[in-house]
Amino acid sequence: MFNIRKSITTATVMWMVASLFYAYQYILRVMPSIMLDDIMLRFRMDSDTVGQFSGVYYIGYSLFHIPIGVLLDRYGPRKVIPCCIFLSIVGILPIVCAEHWIWPILGRLATGIGSSAAILGVFKIIRMAYAEERFGRMLSFSVMIGLLGAIYGGTPIRYLCQILDYQIVIVVLALVGILLALITYWIVPPMDDTRSEVKPSSPFAGIGSVLKNTKVMIICFSAGLMVGPLEGFADIWGPKFLNQVLHIEISRATFITSMIFMGMCFGAPVLNFIAEKSKSYLSTIILSGLLMFAIFTLLVASLLSNTTVLAVGLFLVGICSAYQILAIYKASTYVHENVASMTTAMANMIIMIFGYVLHSMIGGVTELFGGIKMESAFRWGIASIPAALLLGIIGFAVVAHIDKKHVKK
Repeated sequence: MFNIRKSITTATVMWMVASLFYAYQYILRVMPSIMLDDIMLRFRMDSDTVGQFSGVYYIGYSLFHIPIGVLLDRYGPRKVIPCCIFLSIVGILPIVCAEHWIWPILGRLATGIGSSAAILGVFKIIRMAYAEERFGRMLSFSVMIGLLGAIYGGTPIRYLCQILDYQIVIVVLALVGILLALITYWIVPPMDDTRSEVKPSSPFAGIGSVLKNTKVMIICFSAGLMVGPLEGFADIWGPKFLNQVLHIEISRATFITSMIFMGMCFGAPVLNFIAEKSKSYLSTIILSGLLMFAIFTLLVASLLSNTTVLAVGLFLVGICSAYQILAIYKASTYVHENVASMTTAMANMIIMIFGYVLHSMIGGVTELFGGIKMESAFRWGIASIPAALLLGIIGFAVVAHIDKKHVKK
């Protein structure tokens, strides 16, 4: 562990740089929602292609979650994080210089791969720079910084897109990323300058036992089905839907959609408190899912047209979206302690890959019913979110029922 008593300033700067990368990747994640019309026009994308473009981010993010974790343990964040920042930058450049839509999609995949190092890098640097008892506190601050990037990062980007060409804005974002990568390499010490008291076990140990655990798999897939509000609607489709279907001015629609991220800032401690007090993680997740299902059903039916009520509703959706943290923790309780870390990594990987599934589903269904320019088709596409939520809720109810039967025996 890095000696923070002698180097408290260095520790704080290291943590801040890692947290800023977490915020930066959030900005890159939501950026296409701001430039969606320009991107669709330039590359002649239909709704289905937009779904692929939006969702492939989660393929890269999910599939490289474990490999990048291994690289961080082996080579340290000083080498791995700057490389991943550069990879994220490379991923946004095809929007500027490519001609065919396949290149932005491949670039989006690269951005997803690079972004997976953000939260993993935060984990690693907090453990390097701070005492173990401060891990939870610093992690919560990092998550808040990241989500604030998602909430407020869109506003200056949208403003710049209004006064500059969107391609110039992308170049500016790339330059910011390059600066962040260089600062990270300069600030973070090499692995030799840290000491680890515990040698990590093999990162691939216990994969088989996790995959064979029925309850863990049901939880992972059910949690994945419930990511639509955060990783589908809030990331890409929300502002466009509110503007086109509910006829809300685009800048206001962007702000209202960002209430999901704002709610997520508070959701983790709130839901964790409720779960601990009630001593029922599964019931808390199920109730969160039911609330999100109700709000999105009303949204699709245009029964939340009042912007104030809509903003409050999406804020509640954001709080409920923190169910993911409870689900990952609950999955780890069904396995032996020596594979708990691998279980959490695999759970996060499976949940995140459903971001691709939901984006593809929204885009595919919208295109099937006539395309994004048709209001009714867009409704059917967004209706995929409450439909998937309902399936996820049923999955968690099944696990709760199995647990209840087990307790009776």
